[in-house]
Amino acid sequence: MPDVNITCRGTVAVVTMNQGENRFHPAFIENLLAAMDRVEADTSIRALVVTSIHEKVFSNGLDLDWLAPRIQREDLQPVKAFFYRLNDLFRRILTYPMVTFAAISGHAFGAGAIFSCAFDFRTMREDRGFFCLPEVDLGIPFLPGMNALLERAVPRHKLTEMQLSGLRLTGAECLDHHIVSAVFSAETLLEQTRALAESFNKKRAAVAEIKRRAAAPIVRALDLDDVPYIESGDYHLPA
Repeated sequence: MPDVNITCRGTVAVVTMNQGENRFHPAFIENLLAAMDRVEADTSIRALVVTSIHEKVFSNGLDLDWLAPRIQREDLQPVKAFFYRLNDLFRRILTYPMVTFAAISGHAFGAGAIFSCAFDFRTMREDRGFFCLPEVDLGIPFLPGMNALLERAVPRHKLTEMQLSGLRLTGAECLDHHIVSAVFSAETLLEQTRALAESFNKKRAAVAEIKRRAAAPIVRALDLDDVPYIESGDYHLPA
């Protein structure tokens, strides 16, 4: 079974992540980008929903089993290429030429939470799953582009608390802080999110230009501000 599945109905495409806990590694990023291309090629589609097949996890962030050994042995070229390609994925979602929804079907941790912030809207399962930034406990600093993505979705005061404490937010708490637009039961999350997406039957050209202009500061952070940090090879903070 492929690790990214696509289903289309009416004007909405649903991309379902099916890579275990959907941790980001190079092959998974490439498959997600390819899925974005396939959906865009269907000109009848006006909205995109991304979700997970895992019963407990939307995305648990970076694949540290892939990443950590390469950092430890200072094999940094693939690590640098990985972070640049992860930024390509963030940028692709951020500027996608249609309205996008992340249907957060379980835990969204670290880069998984950041990934969800690249979408125009987020919905979340109400009964299970946390939205969390555990990097402070892992000793991993946020790149400027990651900060910029988080700031578009999380209120500044709450983001500071989350980044410095590793606080876990439930779906209801995310709704209270307007991080997500709605919460639904596990059984209805996808269909309710699809229904919301169907209401955004807008012309792609207008959506694309509105998003391109609004996203410009974040794109600059991803494309320019992140570069010295990625090139430094210093991906961990001292203990």
